[in-house]
Amino acid sequence: MKRILLTGGGSTGHVAVNLALIPHLKRNNWEIHYIGSHNGIERELIEPLEDVQYYPISTGKLRRYFDVNNFKDPFKVIKGIGQAYRILRKVKPDIVFSKGGFVSVPVMLASKLNRTPSITHESDMSPGLANKISMPFASKICVTFPETLKHLPEDKGVLLGSIVREELHEGTRRKGLHFCDFTETKPVILVMGGSQGAKHVNETIRKLAPKLTQKYQIVHLCGKGKVDDSMNIRGYRQFEYVKEELPDILAMTDLVVTRAGSNSIYEFLDLEIPMILIPLPLSQSRGDQIQNAESFEKQGFAEVIQEDDLTEEGLEDLIEKTYENRSKYRKNMQRSEQSNPLEKLYGLLEEYSRR
Repeated sequence: MKRILLTGGGSTGHVAVNLALIPHLKRNNWEIHYIGSHNGIERELIEPLEDVQYYPISTGKLRRYFDVNNFKDPFKVIKGIGQAYRILRKVKPDIVFSKGGFVSVPVMLASKLNRTPSITHESDMSPGLANKISMPFASKICVTFPETLKHLPEDKGVLLGSIVREELHEGTRRKGLHFCDFTETKPVILVMGGSQGAKHVNETIRKLAPKLTQKYQIVHLCGKGKVDDSMNIRGYRQFEYVKEELPDILAMTDLVVTRAGSNSIYEFLDLEIPMILIPLPLSQSRGDQIQNAESFEKQGFAEVIQEDDLTEEGLEDLIEKTYENRSKYRKNMQRSEQSNPLEKLYGLLEEYSRR
C-alpha cells in the first residue's frame, strides 16, 4: 500500500483539490495523511473524513506588507518546520502533495530535508508567495493556466488544467430547493464571498435582497461568523458555508455571484453555471483573482465587476443582464476544452512516489 501526505490550507481554495483527490486515492488503496493548521478551515473540512489522519502544526503568514505579526510569524514557521519534519519521519510517505497556502511551506521544506519527492499545485495564473517559496523543493509544479508556465523552471512545470470534485456532479435540484425551502417557480442566485466572507459584497446583496427576491431566490454563503440574524426575507437563505449540501445547492443554481478564486470558478465552469465575478481588489490581494476574472470574461464565461465599482444599482443591472443572457455563457462553457485532470495528477503521483 502506497502512502501519501497531503497539505494545503488557509482557504477552501487551498483544500478543494485535496478534497477532489482523496476519493481517487481511496479507490486505489492509498494510505492518506494530512498536515494542516490548528485553526484553519482545512481542519474543519479534512479532520472528519474517514481514513484520513490529520496532523495540525504551527504556521505563520508571510506577508509582503508591514504588520506587527511579521516579527512573530517566522518563529511559528520555524516551529512548524520542526513539527512537519518529525511527522514525515514518523509517517514515511512515498510522496507529498501540496495545494499551497502558508501551512504548506514548512511541509515542503520538511519533505526536502527528508528526501521525500513532492508535487505542488498552483491554481492561479501567477504563483502565490507560499508556492513561490516552495517551488525549489518540489519535484513537479502543476498549473491550471498555460500562462503560468512562463513563471516556472522549464523542467518542473506541468500544465494540468482544472481539478473539480467528482461529488459536485452528484447533487439534485430538488434536494437543493428542499434544503433552502425554495420553490420551483423562481430562479436561484448563489452568492459566495469566499471562506472568509466579503464584507462589501455581503452588505450589497443584503441591501438588494428585498428587491431581488421579487424575481429570484438567493442562497448566500457569507463566511464564518458573517450571518446576519436580522435578515428574515422569504426566498433569502444564508449560511456561513455548507459541506454535504453543496452539490445540491449547485444543482439548483442558475447564476452565481462570487469571488474569482481559481478553484471555485473552474468548478462553476465545469458545471456550466453563468458567473458574475467580483475579484479581490489589489488592496487585499496580489491581483491573482483580477487576472483569473479577466481570463474568464475574455473567454465568455462570466461578467466582471471590480469591488471598488460595486454598487447596488450596478450589481442589480449586471444580475439581470447575465441571467437574461445565460444561454450564451453556457454555450461558451460547452465549447471550452477544459477537462478534469484527476487522472493526469494521479499518474504524476504514481510516477514520482519514492522515485
